[in-house]
Amino acid sequence: MPRSIWNGTITFGEIAVPIKVHSATEDRTVHFHEVHEADGARIEHRRVCSKEGKEVPYEEVVKGYEVKSGEYVVLEQDDLDAAAGDRAKLIELDEFVEAAHIDPVFYERTYYVGVHDAPDAYRLLHDALATSGKAGLGRWVFHNREYLVAVRTIGDALVLHTMRFADELVDPAKLKIDQASRKPTAKEIKMAGALVDQLHDDFDPEAFEDTYRRHVLDYLEAKRSGEAKPPLPAEPPEPSDDLVAALQASLDGAKKAA
Repeated sequence: MPRSIWNGTITFGEIAVPIKVHSATEDRTVHFHEVHEADGARIEHRRVCSKEGKEVPYEEVVKGYEVKSGEYVVLEQDDLDAAAGDRAKLIELDEFVEAAHIDPVFYERTYYVGVHDAPDAYRLLHDALATSGKAGLGRWVFHNREYLVAVRTIGDALVLHTMRFADELVDPAKLKIDQASRKPTAKEIKMAGALVDQLHDDFDPEAFEDTYRRHVLDYLEAKRSGEAKPPLPAEPPEPSDDLVAALQASLDGAKKAA
């Protein structure tokens, strides 16, 4: 079983829930390395002191905060741990909100929360959240930064979401996003709603896969064996000038597929 990445305690009121935190996701991205085109050897990046011009061993590298140009305050890990104070191993759930009312734009990463000790307290928190439909909000100090977190339930488990603070979200008004020049007609809205209803289905995460990743891996294997054909770029469809006709064609196509 994978090791937990953080051990600590969740509290709500006077109830303490010792927990273990586990990553709920894994990186499945196809990663590439930098390679020297002339001989196929991998490129190495070395840590070099900008003053001495010499490579620095990893054990001599420390964290520094630049207070002004070229001047750094060095912090040891003990200093960073001390800055966390009593939150270094504690997540206090200060308030509870309707889980469905949290806009997904605030969610960042997801972690599973497992039982450490006191399974009765863990189950109590789980069942209280599950029956109420609420999520607990608190703060979590992890990897030298503080996160706003939401704790809620998925099935029999507790999950913890790190969340973005409000000032980390870009105000759409600052982006000067172009707006539609006209409103759709009542007929277009009705037809679009009918198309949405025809394409409606229950969410099944197993029905989706990363097809881009699969295509890249298949192409790499074909190229390795000398059987790859140059891929042809796909052209996006042109927007229709007649939305009603496009909607009718979509509805007809959805009926045939059904």
